[in-house]
Amino acid sequence: MAQKTKLKTFLWFGGGLDEALEFYQATFDDVVVHSTNRPSPDGPLFTADFSIFGHDFIGMNWAGGDKFNDSISLSLNVDGQEEVDRLWNAITAEGREGQCGWCYDKWGLTWQVSPIQMRDWLGNSDPEVREYANNALRGMKKIVIDELHR
Repeated sequence: MAQKTKLKTFLWFGGGLDEALEFYQATFDDVVVHSTNRPSPDGPLFTADFSIFGHDFIGMNWAGGDKFNDSISLSLNVDGQEEVDRLWNAITAEGREGQCGWCYDKWGLTWQVSPIQMRDWLGNSDPEVREYANNALRGMKKIVIDELHR
């Protein structure tokens, strides 16, 4: 075997792949576009191989596919409320909010913006602390770390 098998997430955009890549490059500080396929010099991208934070994707730009839905989401494990706020605000600016840290970008792709600090409360050894944090989380859209504990 000459090359190891690689797993990539395939994203079918019903239009706007060019704009989505520009948005991801402006929003995330670690985006690499590895290759693109633009059949016509003046036309839109057909495909693009890219990575965000080292996770590989193939984006395809073709009308007629199924819309993105909640059956899969991309989870961003971030450090601190400032980064939660920055990413949440960027993703929902033209997208929309969901529950418990889920949100949707302009193209309908589902993201989870989860602060690593929430694990301190959700997985706490004290059952009362865990229960409080889990109940608080269920009432949130964007996760607010300080509201996970009393």
